[in-house]
Amino acid sequence: MALLVTKTTSSKATSSVFEKGGITYKSFNVEKSSPPKPLLIVTPTVKGLYPVILFCHGFYLRNGFYSKLLEHIASHGFILVAPQFYYWKPISGPDEVNYAAKVTDWLSEGLQSLLPEKVEANLLKLALLGHSRGGKTAFALALGHAQTKSKFSVLLGIDPVAGATKGCRTLPHILTYVPQSFDLSIPVAVIGTGLGSEQSSCCAPPCAPDGLNHKEFYNECKPPCAYFVVKDYGHMDMLDDHPPGIVGELSGCICKNGKNPRDLMRRSVGGLVVAFLKSYLYGENEDLEAIVADPDLAPAKLDPVQLVAA
Repeated sequence: MALLVTKTTSSKATSSVFEKGGITYKSFNVEKSSPPKPLLIVTPTVKGLYPVILFCHGFYLRNGFYSKLLEHIASHGFILVAPQFYYWKPISGPDEVNYAAKVTDWLSEGLQSLLPEKVEANLLKLALLGHSRGGKTAFALALGHAQTKSKFSVLLGIDPVAGATKGCRTLPHILTYVPQSFDLSIPVAVIGTGLGSEQSSCCAPPCAPDGLNHKEFYNECKPPCAYFVVKDYGHMDMLDDHPPGIVGELSGCICKNGKNPRDLMRRSVGGLVVAFLKSYLYGENEDLEAIVADPDLAPAKLDPVQLVAA
């Protein structure tokens, strides 16, 4: 697929999306039996009508490992709902997609009652966001591998991965290796990492191997779509600095990591998510256009940066 870079210099360059927004927020867990799965909810506390983002965590990871990233996004005026699909015993890929669909259907029934007073969830602006295997789950749900009553407005994948090796793809199979083959009618952004395809040691395979990672996901997207690679960071570098527990400790060494502070990675990813959502949910294009025109606005190096309009 011929990839085009659209650069617009007419908009005022800004880096505000890479800093915390001015909207106060709070985080809380929902462990009750009413949602299909336990949830981490990060929501603004200021009166208003806000888009909702369903966030899917990575393989074996905890939704709380992403607290800093989710808070960054929420501070710009978004409600994030992050299910915990499983803990110690992973479920199958199809089951994960089905649970994501069930949580999506639950949003219209149970989310509003959990939000702060005068904070309203706008489910007409519903986004899908996922990291690693959760990125694949988000793509699979958008592609209809599980049915929901809701319609998604936009899809974003953070270093999405389709499986462990190209010869051993996990279900559901969504990659076709045919350019622009994803049957999606919504805007899509793929945010990759430059080190995800590298081994952390001779004993560990890459966490995001070539042929199954962000490159192929983006290759199969149709316009409008965007592609950003955070060059000097790895597959787990958008997580909190020191995630708790054994799983948290393993997340810091099983993948190749960048040498610079993770805060720069989280702010870069969070800013890209916010800029893309503002553009395609509100028609506010200034931040996205500014980043495409000048990738150095991001705290971490972005290379490549590609935006293909419809």
